[in-house]
Amino acid sequence: MKKQKRIAAITMARDDEFFLSRWIAYYGKQFGTENLYILLDGTDQKIPENSGNAHVTKLPHKNLSRASGDKYRIGKLSELATELLKTYDIVIGCDTDEFLIVDPNTKKSLTEYLSNLKIKTSVSGLGLDVGQNLNCESELDMDAPFLEQREFALLSTRYTKPVVKVTKSPWGSGFHSVRGKNFHIDKNLYLLHFGAIDLKMLEKKAAARGADWLNHLHRRGNGTINATTNMPAHNEKWLKTARIMQQIFRPIYAFDKPGMLGIKRVVKIPSRFKKSGI
Repeated sequence: MKKQKRIAAITMARDDEFFLSRWIAYYGKQFGTENLYILLDGTDQKIPENSGNAHVTKLPHKNLSRASGDKYRIGKLSELATELLKTYDIVIGCDTDEFLIVDPNTKKSLTEYLSNLKIKTSVSGLGLDVGQNLNCESELDMDAPFLEQREFALLSTRYTKPVVKVTKSPWGSGFHSVRGKNFHIDKNLYLLHFGAIDLKMLEKKAAARGADWLNHLHRRGNGTINATTNMPAHNEKWLKTARIMQQIFRPIYAFDKPGMLGIKRVVKIPSRFKKSGI
């Protein structure tokens, strides 16, 4: 067993106290809150009560377009990661609704697993976009673990992100790539995205943005929830298949990102993943 490496986790948030508090609870348990670095987009933002010893920086909010905003945020986070890599061995960067887990079959904590993993530049977990199955899953209990309430996920190249980084090369927007670098999908790591975990939550967010957004959601639905509700769920053999496909196939417009030839598959989340506590 190698010596445990110093690992920091970073994120940036705005008007997202619910997911941010969950993010702090999870990564704080993995690495200690003193190794969490949070950028809040706006001096008016509330710091979650469970932040503990996390390093929280409030930045003045800028009214930017979506694309410009994405570039601004990832620029700030990449700068932070570069600074942290002067004293940390590994930096994990992700959105507040994204949780990196190690397969419980390894019988290792996330810190132990990453400390023993040879990382050249970055590592990706296989992306699982968790969605509510409206046929059999009720509205989310905000106080209960996510994986006690949700069992289905869409295999997603979008969330197979190189969130684990040891290089100072910057991330691309949304953590979807590391500029100028290839990616490696580890066989025991998974990145779970919970942005579509609950339809009522999505409706509330859409309503806050305006009637047009809510009407659009009602007309089109949410892509992830539509998939987890209407598509058949496959067993975990598809996790290995998807990992192989995403490692081999690349979009013609982005060779530094994974692809799956347009194939969509919903999987039932292995019940052992509940041990992650998410």
